[in-house]
Amino acid sequence: MRSEDWLERLTPHAARMADADIAELNRLDPARLETATLQVGPIHACFARQRVDAAAAAALLETAASRGVEGAIAALFDGEPVNRSENRPALHTALRSDLGAGAAAKAAYQQALQTRRQMGALLEKLEASQVTDIVNIGIGGSDLGPRLALDALRERDPGRFRVHFLSTADGSAVAHVLRGLDPARTAAVLVSKSFGTQETLLNGSVLRDWLGSGTRLYAVTANTARAVEFGVDPAHVLPLWDWVGGRYSLWSAVGFSVAAALGMERFEQLLAGAAMMDAHVRQTPAARNLAIRHGLLAVWNRDAMGYATHAVLPYDERLARLPDYLQQLVMESLGKSATQDGRALACSTSPVIWGGAGTDVQHSFFQALHQGTDTVPMDFIGVVRASNAYPEQRQALLSNLLAQAEVLANGARSDDLQKSYPGNRPSTMLLLDELTPEALGALLALYEHSVYVQATVWGINPFDQWGVELGKTLATGLMQALADPQKSAADPVTRALIERIHAVRRG
Repeated sequence: MRSEDWLERLTPHAARMADADIAELNRLDPARLETATLQVGPIHACFARQRVDAAAAAALLETAASRGVEGAIAALFDGEPVNRSENRPALHTALRSDLGAGAAAKAAYQQALQTRRQMGALLEKLEASQVTDIVNIGIGGSDLGPRLALDALRERDPGRFRVHFLSTADGSAVAHVLRGLDPARTAAVLVSKSFGTQETLLNGSVLRDWLGSGTRLYAVTANTARAVEFGVDPAHVLPLWDWVGGRYSLWSAVGFSVAAALGMERFEQLLAGAAMMDAHVRQTPAARNLAIRHGLLAVWNRDAMGYATHAVLPYDERLARLPDYLQQLVMESLGKSATQDGRALACSTSPVIWGGAGTDVQHSFFQALHQGTDTVPMDFIGVVRASNAYPEQRQALLSNLLAQAEVLANGARSDDLQKSYPGNRPSTMLLLDELTPEALGALLALYEHSVYVQATVWGINPFDQWGVELGKTLATGLMQALADPQKSAADPVTRALIERIHAVRRG
């Protein structure tokens, strides 16, 4: 199999690094720790435990230059049509920062400001009402981002509204959420760019009927007409735009439920943290650019070293949903096998993203990380300052975080192979000073930009998702076959399964 030209530059370095010892790399190069450490706002990033030496790091920077990474970043911010398959820009950065020089970016930033003013006005009216609970109805980026933000920042929740989430088209989830809620004191927010998402409309219909009127129904969408036809008051519709992909949309009115729970001031702080990272990524040369460094090492681990998966390990329960959030951000963006110009790729793209919150996961899958046959690169994420009254728990979290990263990198040899730790498991350490809205915003923006760097090296489009469309289209047709035994499916296996479902229903 042929490989991409840029990958040929990395291959000899990967061969040299294949058996390199991470502990030895750090011992033999006293300057390594300094050059492998970056501080950007509240994020302290240490890459010293990646299996890369100075020559390999230089080759990665040469790769970034040859693939036009810095120019691509400028094009993203300036509003050029970087989403080439749909011929439009990807302006999620304009939702939080005014760093783009192009007319489209400037206009998008002004639209975002106007929408936040509209959000604030709607929330003031809600706060003056009898509403105590808000149900956020959305799936994918309309669910994962707001859920993560509220979990991460729950200690800053003033308690005015309780927010509940409905994503899946599973009636059990609907029943669970509605149990104990009072329809007279509940509002529902339907979040769907197209206002055609099956799961959102199914659950939205249940909530609309359960509420008894549309007075407490809200929508975040690019299709105002459909929302109004559904029964949402036009004054309760917040806009989305085609230049915001779902997995990049937390910073838009998709964050309405976040602003409701935390207040607009803290929502603005979340955006400010992301804007701080945007400024760093836009203005910092590649050699000291945190997102470029993170993205290049992801490409190195996936293609040069051949590692198929990547674990995200936050040592803070408030970030337990981060691996789920990053699964969509990374795998929906980078799960492509064709370049933007339609050529089949001759390299691997997205790793499988997985993980969980420490220390729980030390008692589940860490055995495989330490002594399994596959090497899994990792991002460890820690929070230094506690915001609760239990400092010993924070010390325990941090000590376990540091210990696991050290043993995974350095290992421990034993004559008994069953008790030997091979080490040489590469990892990046990201330490947040404290889990504030600004720090969370900066962390999520870092991952967004890292994904874009990887996509630029691979030459793929991280802003479309054609792979998920065909199954959704087919499901719409199969709904009819499931509702009417006289209808059938073309595929013989699907047809047999539908017949089984009908047989069970008949008893």
